[in-house]
Amino acid sequence: MNTTTSIKYKVAGIESGEVFTYDTLAIPKDKFSAAAKALSRMVADGVIKRFKNGKYYKPKQTVFGEIKPREDALINSYLFENNKQVAYITGVRLYNQFGLTTQVSNVVKLASKDKIIKAKIGSLVIKPAKSYVAVSKSNVRFLQLLDVFKDFKSIPDMNQEVGVTFLKESIKKLSEAERVKLVAFAKLYPPKVRALLGSILEVLCYDELSKPLKQTLNSLSRFEFGISENTLPTISNWNIF
Repeated sequence: MNTTTSIKYKVAGIESGEVFTYDTLAIPKDKFSAAAKALSRMVADGVIKRFKNGKYYKPKQTVFGEIKPREDALINSYLFENNKQVAYITGVRLYNQFGLTTQVSNVVKLASKDKIIKAKIGSLVIKPAKSYVAVSKSNVRFLQLLDVFKDFKSIPDMNQEVGVTFLKESIKKLSEAERVKLVAFAKLYPPKVRALLGSILEVLCYDELSKPLKQTLNSLSRFEFGISENTLPTISNWNIF
């Protein structure tokens, strides 16, 4: 099967509206030139459309006109590079998904260790955010959880108790090995993250994990989160107010 025929066959198996790349089509590097020509012909014929360089989608026609790719499919196309995850969603969009805020923003923040991702998708604006850890598919959920700790005070209209309960329940759902990973990643985050995480680990009686975190903090540092002792009784042990 030649390259053109192979690509047509693979594209036929992709759902309309899904964004795909050279990686999706599993095109060998030595076939890139032939593949580019084949994809360009398919674009010219209207079989597929180019979303951006190296990213395509199959348009879907309805009685109301063409349906473009879903927002989440377009956003996800920025999260991966060469089949590896290099960024993750954070900010208000993530916290809304977690049920921590009712606000919906047209700004989507994508965090990456090495990449600065900026784009515009219709009315959505993609802005870069900092990841303190190199992103991989296996660690994204830990980094997103740590971002809740980092942004706790600034999450729009979040109730204190709801936020603390979310963090406690999220940590309790982790396995022992996963909690160890979370703490290891937290050591790469700002001190306030380690303080709040340590306070919650302590209230959950995970002392073997909270004590090493306390050793990384300056005993004179104070951390403002606006959390009351009624909500989190251990805050005074971590200079949180």
